[in-house]
Amino acid sequence: MAIIRSLCLVTLLLSSALTGRPAAAQETIKLGYIEAFSGPFASVGDVALKTFGYILDKVNAQGGALGKKFELVPFDDKLQPAEALIALKAITDQNIPFVLHCTGSNVGAALIDGVSKHNARNPDNKVLYLNCGALATELTNEKCDYWHFRFTGNIEMRAVARVKALPKSVTKVYLLNQDYLAGQSMQRDTRKWLEKLRPDVQIVGDELMPLGKVQDFSPYVSKIRTSGAQSLITGNWGRDLNLLIKAAVDDGAEVRFDTYLAQVTGGATSIGSAGEKRLTTVTEFDINVPAELNKPDAEAFIKGWRADHDTDLIGPPTTLFNMLAEAINKAGSTDAQKVAQQLEGMKTTDLVGWPVEMRAEDHQLLLPYYATTFTREVKYDVEKTGLGWKTDFIVPVDDLTLPTNCKMKRPAS
Repeated sequence: MAIIRSLCLVTLLLSSALTGRPAAAQETIKLGYIEAFSGPFASVGDVALKTFGYILDKVNAQGGALGKKFELVPFDDKLQPAEALIALKAITDQNIPFVLHCTGSNVGAALIDGVSKHNARNPDNKVLYLNCGALATELTNEKCDYWHFRFTGNIEMRAVARVKALPKSVTKVYLLNQDYLAGQSMQRDTRKWLEKLRPDVQIVGDELMPLGKVQDFSPYVSKIRTSGAQSLITGNWGRDLNLLIKAAVDDGAEVRFDTYLAQVTGGATSIGSAGEKRLTTVTEFDINVPAELNKPDAEAFIKGWRADHDTDLIGPPTTLFNMLAEAINKAGSTDAQKVAQQLEGMKTTDLVGWPVEMRAEDHQLLLPYYATTFTREVKYDVEKTGLGWKTDFIVPVDDLTLPTNCKMKRPAS
């Protein structure tokens, strides 16, 4: 396991006060990891933490960066922007140069603003926000910022893949999304790309639901069933997706589940065999992709994880850590601005060899997407269900290189 320490805010502040110097030593390159480790979405954060630890073991074994190992320092934000900003203050107090965060676009928007303001006030203690999962399209469009880099596709990119994957036989869909920044983005971008690519499709229902608060999804399922929808297109994730799917299965609703994030922890378990060939998702990676593409080195990565872990791999965001290590080495420093200059426009290949690029214009990673179906016809199942994700087709980078309205302000050299 990678070097991972769970440090609470009190411990961090006491350490700094007692020693009279920042608690972050220089023996490692620290990444302050802000995530929901408690509350209704904690299971996602826990698996992501283990995934990152596994990936960083590999990166550190290859030399890390500047001859130093990376170290994750986790902070619990409870999926609350205010808590995330408290964590950000603790990170900057410890002179940790990088902020890693994945879950919650509301949190992501707060961090973009918080990091930008901190850097303006503290030119000698700047930090970079490395986004591995806050998906709202706005974050690399009108809310774009020089100190923010997104290492995952945005929602509009996912929406293109989602609509392209919808079978021609589906002509009636129901949209259900969580009522927060990312869910609103999914609602808007799904509608936009249905109109562009599938004008034959009728939207027979469109709702936003409270994030992480609904316990009984049967009223939603009843409306979906009576609407005549053939497909439920939803950006729900975590417990809000798992409880929704379970309620639909218990109800016997005859509907496809065409999701954005069913691959996240718990989705497979919540539907089980009832989801065979009617549960789909769009994703940047799946554990069956290396075998499907005959990439033995990448498949060895998957086998190594499965040999030592009882949970399924999320991601994996290997591109983030590989690009960060390369940028630090090229900069010869962990200085945020110098590293940002190296990340802008950086091109590399992902785990299976696809070319990817960090677009300088908006700091959005450009990458391909996989449209997948939940089936038994796979080499590796997920969550011990006997079913896993099989790739139907790959949406290439060119199809997902979409315009941006980002007007980024860059600092002086």
